[in-house]
Amino acid sequence: MKIVALAGSIVGSKTKTAMLKTVEILKQKFPKHEVTLLDLADYKLEFSDGRNYFEYEGDTKYVTETIMSADAIIIGTPTFQASIPATLKNIFDLLPVNAFRDKVVSVVVTAGTAKHYLMVEQQLKPILAYMKAQIVPTYVFIEENDFLRKEIINDDILFRLDRLVDDTVQTYHAVDLIRKAKEEEYGF
Repeated sequence: MKIVALAGSIVGSKTKTAMLKTVEILKQKFPKHEVTLLDLADYKLEFSDGRNYFEYEGDTKYVTETIMSADAIIIGTPTFQASIPATLKNIFDLLPVNAFRDKVVSVVVTAGTAKHYLMVEQQLKPILAYMKAQIVPTYVFIEENDFLRKEIINDDILFRLDRLVDDTVQTYHAVDLIRKAKEEEYGF
């Protein structure tokens, strides 16, 4: 199973901190799975101009092809102006409309205040559903006061990240069983 952990911003440290912890948990609990961290701050991405994702070159091609080859994606995003950052929206724009078909997607959100928790429900989940993702219903919402010196200090958040990792892998296995059963119906 290929899992991509996507840190969807090029600024700040909280989302990257959360995604590094998520990757650590993934590798500890599921060492046989291939886990890739894509921190958008590490790449120089082109803005989407309507081409197919495989027509881009360099970092843009690498990032989009890595996402497209994943079985599961854990998206980490900060909340900027009560919305997702433009860098994450650009990723969605670079990919085809059915990019997440047969993929499980879960979410980790960082925000300065609890007032932004609805961003996931009202903005991010509709985009993921439109792109045909199998969305893990629960997500981890991490506030600024849950961090200290680039570390997560809230044990409840660590527990919820652990549970999100389990839910992501279990959801993938359930979706995979359903997909295989449907394929067997065709008999060829």
